Amino acid sequence: MFWKKPDNVAGTTAPAILIGLFVTFGGLLYGYDTGIISGIIATPWWLNQFATQVDPKNPSRKALTPAQTAEVVSILSAGTFVGALGAAPLADQLGRRRALMIAVGVFAIGVSLQVASMALPLYVAGRFVAGIGVGMISVIVPLYQSEMAPKWVRGVLVCTYQLAITVGLLIAAIVEYFSNSIDTAASFQIPVALQYLWAAILVLGMIVLPETPRYLIKRGLHAEAAASLSRIRRLDITHPALVDEIAEIEANHAYEVSLGPSTYRDVFFGTPHLGRRLLTGCGLFMLQQLSGCNFIFYFGNSFFDQVIGSGFLFQVIANSVNVIGTLPGIVFVESLGRRRLLMVGAVTMAVCQLIVASVGSVHGLSLDTSNKLYAAFILVYLFCFASTWGPVCWVVTAEIFPLKVRAKSMSISTSSNWLLNFIIAYTTPYLLGSGPGALDLGPQIFYVWGVCCIFAFFFVWIMVYETSKLTLEQIDEMYERVGHAWKSQSFEPTWSFQNIRQGQANPTSVNVTAIDITSGEELRQRTNATAASSNGTGHNTNRTSGEVIESSPSTTQSATHVTDEDKIVASLGNVDFSL
Repeated sequence: MFWKKPDNVAGTTAPAILIGLFVTFGGLLYGYDTGIISGIIATPWWLNQFATQVDPKNPSRKALTPAQTAEVVSILSAGTFVGALGAAPLADQLGRRRALMIAVGVFAIGVSLQVASMALPLYVAGRFVAGIGVGMISVIVPLYQSEMAPKWVRGVLVCTYQLAITVGLLIAAIVEYFSNSIDTAASFQIPVALQYLWAAILVLGMIVLPETPRYLIKRGLHAEAAASLSRIRRLDITHPALVDEIAEIEANHAYEVSLGPSTYRDVFFGTPHLGRRLLTGCGLFMLQQLSGCNFIFYFGNSFFDQVIGSGFLFQVIANSVNVIGTLPGIVFVESLGRRRLLMVGAVTMAVCQLIVASVGSVHGLSLDTSNKLYAAFILVYLFCFASTWGPVCWVVTAEIFPLKVRAKSMSISTSSNWLLNFIIAYTTPYLLGSGPGALDLGPQIFYVWGVCCIFAFFFVWIMVYETSKLTLEQIDEMYERVGHAWKSQSFEPTWSFQNIRQGQANPTSVNVTAIDITSGEELRQRTNATAASSNGTGHNTNRTSGEVIESSPSTTQSATHVTDEDKIVASLGNVDFSL
């Protein structure tokens, strides 16, 4: 099976899988909270209680103005943006486990405010506070999963986070389908209060689950890290495989720290290529939102009620397809790889979006034919999204950042997701509405999503490295050695950070035909040549290009004027970084 542990690896995968699956309750909480608003703003009792104007299409009921709809829907995303940015310092200071419990507590406060509300101001405030908790959860859960999981099952486990989100969306659609006809406050209080259940399960589980070994190494708690990894791998703390894994994590962290600090400035400008990695994470999440997924989840009830005539029922069907579609992504994320799934998904989603938009632009089709085409291609789009961009974006962003800035980089990447989520949620009522200042685009809004999907294909080709079947430490090596994302699939790891730390790196097995040598590699070669000359080990040193650096007094003296990066690399020991 796709989660089977390799035969040459000691220990067991079961604890890591079970832990990873359990914390996906955070995804269920996130998906459910995202999904219920689509039904709540279409619930008759809620509208009569919270809306302030008469529905121009049905004078017997009230309706939200486009501005009110934008505020109610988008305020959650404003909170999640704040929460995602705040998750990094919390997760780095208190640990992934305790930070997640605090996030759930904040979320529960927001739920309480919503349940108690009988007017828009308190309800909006509750959604904002709940959004802060959701934003923190959306950063910490994939972070916790990726740091706990072994490489052969890491992609699958992080994909289950997206599966849990889709299950949460489906449960929300089903609950709203049955509760929207209740003619009391229970019509919205029951769906909102159910979130206490998901929160309680997650907190109770986190009380007994371990902290991640990589976080403990980052904090200098080496004995605790070994004990945590022993519990996860079911190996004795003195087992050679466990000792070696801990040593490699420690050596990788020491190497990262030697390259510079872990401030927010270094998240953007640090080495190796941290700015490029951050752009990749932010770009993926922004394009995930611009694919149109949350347009369906946020405004599906209202939109499909007008276009197809059965908003609540269609939401149940659409979210069922969303859940089923996530399963192929879980199965193929390791075998097909991240890049291939993202590119195939971008093309298929673009085709579906443009067909839906074209149907809305053609006036000769009957209403019945148009509705069938809308329903068919929107469902196909959702299936393609759920099996590719839905789960894989979370996988990639959980993998590509080094340990020293992982929490900070993931929080910024995830906050970009919520920023676009907020923009889309706030502007869509004006794009679809028919009142003053509204564009009334209808199905033609899918042109926007289709064009964004086309752009997404080229973004993945240029920016996204293939990270499947690599440890988090080997991904760091790939970013140092491979100059272009489209060449990353031929990468084979050869470094051992333990050997680099000890000054025993053996680069002889590197396949130089499969990768590019970056300028950073040439810098290390120059540093090594300078160190060899100043130590009197020879009169010349061969560079990879064949150039010879002659040893001379001026060369020796220049060692005192090397750059800061030269000094850092030289401090690692007399390591031969040449290929």
